[in-house]
Amino acid sequence: MSSSSAPITFNGSSTYSSAFQQVITRAVNIASLPLQSLQTSVSNLTSQQSALSTVGAGFTALQNAIQALDSATGGTATAQVSDSSALTATASAGALPGTYTIQVDNPGSSTTTLSANNLTVVTDPASQDISASSPLTLTVNNVTTSIGNSGASLESLANSINAAGAGVQATIVNVGPASSPDYRLAITSNNLGPVSIQLSAGSQDFLDTLATGTDAQYRLNGSLPGTDILTTSSQVALSPGLTVNLLAQSSSPVTVTVSQDFSGVQSAISNVVSAWNAAFDALAQNRGQNGGALTGDPVVLTLANVLQQFSEYTSSSGSVNSLADLGITVGASGDLTFDAASISTDQSAISQFLGGIGSGGFLQTANNDLTAVTNATSGIVASDYNSLQATITTDNSQIADQQNLIATLQTNLERQLSQADAQIATLQAQDTYFQQLFTAEYGSTGTLAGG
Repeated sequence: MSSSSAPITFNGSSTYSSAFQQVITRAVNIASLPLQSLQTSVSNLTSQQSALSTVGAGFTALQNAIQALDSATGGTATAQVSDSSALTATASAGALPGTYTIQVDNPGSSTTTLSANNLTVVTDPASQDISASSPLTLTVNNVTTSIGNSGASLESLANSINAAGAGVQATIVNVGPASSPDYRLAITSNNLGPVSIQLSAGSQDFLDTLATGTDAQYRLNGSLPGTDILTTSSQVALSPGLTVNLLAQSSSPVTVTVSQDFSGVQSAISNVVSAWNAAFDALAQNRGQNGGALTGDPVVLTLANVLQQFSEYTSSSGSVNSLADLGITVGASGDLTFDAASISTDQSAISQFLGGIGSGGFLQTANNDLTAVTNATSGIVASDYNSLQATITTDNSQIADQQNLIATLQTNLERQLSQADAQIATLQAQDTYFQQLFTAEYGSTGTLAGG
């Protein structure tokens, strides 16, 4: 039973039954005092676990911010082009800084086809098709593919062609006036160049070629005319991490400049400061007279020391040797503040100071310190949480034992007092009987009747 169980009710038949109930209630209440203490302890420990989880989440968020800063320290590759009407460029991880020139002599084109004039005129592509035959055969550069769902509707046929993965794209176009629509099947090759496309049923062909595609042609880094590179895709991988899209013929070479953009570093530093402040504030809520559940727990001081070491990190090499050189300072309330205008302009020195999680510097030190806090098995937070859980488990075991003892005590008292109550009730009944007999014999005056 728990300390919040229903009031004890003793059902006796003697005039002392209410007194016996008081005896049982008092005995159970006295025996429940250790139980109440244990239950209060479990409640407090559970609150500490909850507060510890909140604090731990703050340190995990800080470590995530440190790892994001590590990813940003190398900068982000960007590509700029001198004539975006001729081509566009995209740089990704691994692209090396440098300059390229590209002369687009021919952006290339795809082969386009249209269903022939002598086929069934389709005025409603949702219910009509160009042929009732099924299946049809799609041939792309001599490779055949069976196309089902033909004959059901022109829309169904186009969807089946697109789902076949044959290297073409099917669409539906209206070549007639609004008052008399004439919907046709249009098929275009995905690749550039002279791709042959035909849709047929037996010996009957359904497509007319409107335009035969051409390969794209470009020259790289000042190559002479006649030395064009041919490609069947408008998207060209010029080098690892650098891709260009050929859009139109250029009248002169187009310059592509690849560089590193470090603006993401400032954003990542700002996020680190925000995460540090969140962890700092979570600890602050567990200090002082009105502090939270962890007030007085040594883990608060331990975690505060981790944050302090983080904020006081210094390096003896390079022009950037403290967080202040990154625009980070300690405010009056103890929180960190970040001023992007105060960050060093020496990107090389910043990179040297930050280092990397796997290569030393501030980032490796910070990450290692935070791992000692956040590690799910051996970290400070996990160890303290598990210690609290071990105490909770022990207390709950003692609570169960105490509840069994109290239940046994109550059962024994009820049995013993029930027996005593029954004996007293019997004696009281006998007393009442003899009193009634005496009154009948001697009357209320105490003399013999008729004497």
